[in-house]
Amino acid sequence: MFDDISNVLLLSDMDGTLLNSRKQISDTDRAAIEKFMALGGKFTVATGRTIQSFQSYLAMLDLKMPVIMYNGAALYDYGRGELLFTMPLPSEARAITREILTAMPQVGGEVLKADGTYVFRNNDYEALHTKLCGVEPYYTELDSVPEGGWLKVLFAMAPEDIPQIEIIVRQKGYSSVSFVKSSDIFYEMLPLGVTKGSALAEYRRLSGMEGFTFVSVGDFDNDIEMLREADLGAAPANAEDSVKEAADIVLNNSCETGAVAELIDYIIERCK
Repeated sequence: MFDDISNVLLLSDMDGTLLNSRKQISDTDRAAIEKFMALGGKFTVATGRTIQSFQSYLAMLDLKMPVIMYNGAALYDYGRGELLFTMPLPSEARAITREILTAMPQVGGEVLKADGTYVFRNNDYEALHTKLCGVEPYYTELDSVPEGGWLKVLFAMAPEDIPQIEIIVRQKGYSSVSFVKSSDIFYEMLPLGVTKGSALAEYRRLSGMEGFTFVSVGDFDNDIEMLREADLGAAPANAEDSVKEAADIVLNNSCETGAVAELIDYIIERCK
């Protein structure tokens, strides 16, 4: 599996894995990534971010490989400026969103499409999200968000509201979409069956990726399927317990102390 480092692709989650609490890549991790790529290894990320919101990180990472975006609903190649794969939400996503907003009027949210972010209800948590992502969204009513190409819907709320939205979704029994908790204040609607893991499976089918060994690392619920789909899945020390249980290895370091660098050292050692 680790015979040739040039046939190893490392996929890292961003927040809580590659990025520390200050939303920065540590010098330790940056140096390890540069060493890994200099030896021939391939590195990229898997993120819930959009094409636009990821732009600010391109200067930090010299990525040659496509990126998993929208928590698995798209694969994007920044080098070619091209979407390689998308799985949009079904048309009933608008009606489902409306039902959730009616049941939970305190919740904010946005629709994410390839051409930008559409905020349909703003609150403090939604405003925090757009600020963190560094994007200038379109502010509009839900019914005015353009039809088609919805890659995900993000709901933003207080941490104590997450259990309520989970109960509502479970009671409604929506069968045409999936839901995932992506942070303590964000809950997302995705196309049915779409995860970072399903996107990794699509990655394997890309031309030129035949015979590659896929390694992934992540810390939160929305990373679990990616860890399971990879040939080797790792969790940083700060990961949720459910993620550690799904991982093949649990790293000694956290996102604050060089978890990605530790994983890269492990890969290099395995590759000799």
